[in-house]
Amino acid sequence: MIVPGVHQPPRHGSVDPMTQATSSTATSPLTRPLRIGLVGYGFGGSTFHAPLITSAPALELVGVLTSDPARVARLATDHPGVPALPTLEALVEAGAEAVAISSPSGTHSAMTERALELGLHVVCDKPFAVEAPAAAVTIEKAEALRRVVSVYQNRRWDSDFLTVRRLLAAGDLGDIHRYESRVERWAPAADPSSWKAGATPAQGGGMRLDLLTHLVDQAVVLFGPVASVYAELDIRRAGSAADDDDMLALHHVNGVRSHLITSKVSGDTSRRIRVNGSAGAYVVNGFDGQEAELIAGRTPLTEGDSWGVEAPSAWGRIVRGDLSEPVESERGRWDTYYPAFAAAVRGEGPVPVEPREALRVLEILDAAVVSARENRIVTLA
Repeated sequence: MIVPGVHQPPRHGSVDPMTQATSSTATSPLTRPLRIGLVGYGFGGSTFHAPLITSAPALELVGVLTSDPARVARLATDHPGVPALPTLEALVEAGAEAVAISSPSGTHSAMTERALELGLHVVCDKPFAVEAPAAAVTIEKAEALRRVVSVYQNRRWDSDFLTVRRLLAAGDLGDIHRYESRVERWAPAADPSSWKAGATPAQGGGMRLDLLTHLVDQAVVLFGPVASVYAELDIRRAGSAADDDDMLALHHVNGVRSHLITSKVSGDTSRRIRVNGSAGAYVVNGFDGQEAELIAGRTPLTEGDSWGVEAPSAWGRIVRGDLSEPVESERGRWDTYYPAFAAAVRGEGPVPVEPREALRVLEILDAAVVSARENRIVTLA
């Protein structure tokens, strides 16, 4: 059995999750918590952001921007004493120094820029914008106003991804030539009650601007800049207004090829990651367990040191022909993102996901649109 070993600093990305994951999430008794508001209390806001914020001693949730009666009622049950507020201005009046934006994807740019104008630091859920030029404008505004902006790429702290980083740093797989990553669902009928089903790409709809943003971000963190892109972006389901079955092939500058797949119409959802190298392959089936834990109502606060720990049955394997051995998974550490953001705002640490990293992801995703439309490989500058 292969167990965790040493790792090296990352070549790409502003924070090394392997190092960050070992740091305490507690705040100094001399430092008051960062007061943060939340925009949106749908699935993302209620399931991911609010529980992770309220689990971190370094932050205080001072209000949630939502007016939907059902969501207001749920907020009162989930987080008694945290008010539902109607506007960003009301969050500022409630004492917010920062805001996490978990509204529909097409609103991210406008919400982020308005928050910056109000003097707030910002966590923006992915996608940072629907197109790269819009993201560039937002970055310029943040820099001019000297506000911290971070993009919520929480999948950098998935157990399987952290394990891949460890194996690459240790050289256990040799020279990597191909990386395959997929997140697939079986949802052959579009859900008419979800804003995502009816949203066009210009409104932030489609798998390209949803789960594929995570997979591209992970590939770039692992293997660096991308030289060329080939994409297939298809609509398979009646009622879908944007792509729901995507394949993206990236050729990295260092020669590694990444094949990334996201789909709503895959009957087989078991495959997750395969990394092929000169010394073997690392294979993972199944998904990081942190999302399921949050959906079940468990949080880093309730689970303590067991948060993010994968059962041996969920570990990946290194395969060399007929030989296969389990690899102990790194602990998933979604719980470290918000404390790292708070530290960055205080000037005590780096930004956990820099906005310019998200801009590079959007440039790749924009190239994917051209590739799919023109059925050709697109070379990046």
